[in-house]
Amino acid sequence: MECNLQELEDMANKLRIWSIKATNASNSGHPSSCASMAELMSVLFFHTMRYSVKEPRAPNADRFILSKGHSAPILYAAWAEAGLFDTSELLNLRKIDNDLEGHPTPRLSFVDVATGSLGQGLSVAAGMAYVGKYYDKASYKTYCLIGDGESAEGSIWEALSFAGIKKLNNLCAIFDINRLGQSEPTAFQHEMDVYKGRLESFGFNALVVDGHDIEALCKAFHEVLVSDKPTAILAKTYKGRGFPGIEDLDNWHGKPLGAKAEEVMTAIQARIKNNGPHTIKIHKPVDEAPQVDISNVALSSPPNYKLGDKVATRAAYGTALSKIAENCPRVIALDGDTKNSTFSNAMLKTDKERYIECFIAEQNLVGVSIGVACRDRAVVFCSTFAAFFTRAFDQLRMGAISQTNINCVGSHAGISIGEDGPSQMALEDIAMFRSIPTATVFYPSDAVSTERAIELAANTKGICFVRTSRPATSVVYKNDHQFAVGKANIVTESNEDVALVIGAGITLEEARKAAQVLAQNKTPVRVMDPFTIKPLDEAAVRAHAKQCGGRIVVVEDHYPEGGIGEAVKSAVSGERDIVVKHLAVNAVPRSGKCDELLALFGINAESIVKAVEEVIKM
Repeated sequence: MECNLQELEDMANKLRIWSIKATNASNSGHPSSCASMAELMSVLFFHTMRYSVKEPRAPNADRFILSKGHSAPILYAAWAEAGLFDTSELLNLRKIDNDLEGHPTPRLSFVDVATGSLGQGLSVAAGMAYVGKYYDKASYKTYCLIGDGESAEGSIWEALSFAGIKKLNNLCAIFDINRLGQSEPTAFQHEMDVYKGRLESFGFNALVVDGHDIEALCKAFHEVLVSDKPTAILAKTYKGRGFPGIEDLDNWHGKPLGAKAEEVMTAIQARIKNNGPHTIKIHKPVDEAPQVDISNVALSSPPNYKLGDKVATRAAYGTALSKIAENCPRVIALDGDTKNSTFSNAMLKTDKERYIECFIAEQNLVGVSIGVACRDRAVVFCSTFAAFFTRAFDQLRMGAISQTNINCVGSHAGISIGEDGPSQMALEDIAMFRSIPTATVFYPSDAVSTERAIELAANTKGICFVRTSRPATSVVYKNDHQFAVGKANIVTESNEDVALVIGAGITLEEARKAAQVLAQNKTPVRVMDPFTIKPLDEAAVRAHAKQCGGRIVVVEDHYPEGGIGEAVKSAVSGERDIVVKHLAVNAVPRSGKCDELLALFGINAESIVKAVEEVIKM
């Protein structure tokens, strides 16, 4: 590509000026953080990258992730200068009626994922690069710009390790090493040899470059096109570059220039040779990414079980994963070295190329999953022990803001896993996923419902969580039973039911046992399997509770806070004459056999019988 160095120099300074104007207009933002990366953005957007201004998320276009999301104003300025929207819009930064928010979100057509919770962008970029290299088999590149301050985050190093191991030579990690953090200098300031040594040890082609030298940057970015390794551009920069009296000085992070703005902009303007419209042509992408259809994903064959058979729902997940992968070539499974426990290893038999091992690095596991799902390139199933998703809660929280569509499957739920003890027991997971605004929470109780939950999740927008169990549970449903998101199922009922018992997974098994005992005692109860905890079938809960004398017993293998019980209580909170008895794991558990633990923490069949006997006296 031809390179007009002066035009690119001018563009960098124009981007600086727009960053100052935008942050001054909003009286908030990070102009000094934008200034350090101006030359990087100029070279990337107006020399190196191939993309479509008319279709920013074109499948064959280069990808760009701004991991240091607080520098959003200069990202917006680059797209405005590229011609996507008028530069006057930049002055609406951070206004409530404008999508140019303080940190980037996919409300904007040119943003793939939300960033700003630092340290997460590189994992997403690695997922996008993995798809480009191994599934799309296309020439597009993925660029991720990272602040030196956020490079202290462990998730950055998880992503670097993953990228090196997977040989993602279509990935470029750009470190804006401007020396200053928010409240003090960064750990390594301008020790460029330290950064270089670390990046090389992770398998990167690490290039130290003057981040304000346009020609040097053009040459460095050319390396991305020819390298057989992932590339790291280690750009030595200065915070507030070109701002007289501010450059490389502390205490200017996150502050608009205010009264100093005119003086600073005048100094920058003096360095611009061409003040008129630029003549730079954006390089178009190469049209070679395949067309992808990820709609109407279905099991290749219906469930095939016998009523009463004992099957662990985690095993049924593996069966279902294999079935939908047979029908849809874009179903991808990811795991964190637990595949022989979650049963995601079923994908290895179906198509080993569509299994991505992310090793024991759950933050990166979720981040890569979000990246793989970007631009609707794949149907993603991401699995590990449900307890370990808590480590990646920030990634999931940001995933909701990113409008991501990923499916998380968490096995080893609750105390029912037994002897492994509390560190392995997921007892907060339902609460965590229920708190995510875009989440759907499935809790299948048998093999048939698990297979259908996976099929439904594959076609449900947003973040889906499927909670699976370690112990085998009885097959309750016929193979042709119809399931739907937000629709509960009644497992046991009569016209004389005195209470509604709600359980899921292992506690549905216990509820059914309790129902048999209570029926023999002439105290029949109705047993409900909610199937999805979010959305809960609130109408069914209320209707069946009223038919059962206004009495509900909820039993769950989860802490009481945020789980099924609290969802049920919320559903009936506006109703008169309904009482709820809530059985849950009320303390930190310990190792023991499954049956011993269910009894110890009062969520077994005997405890349910007692709870029903108590609630009918209320």
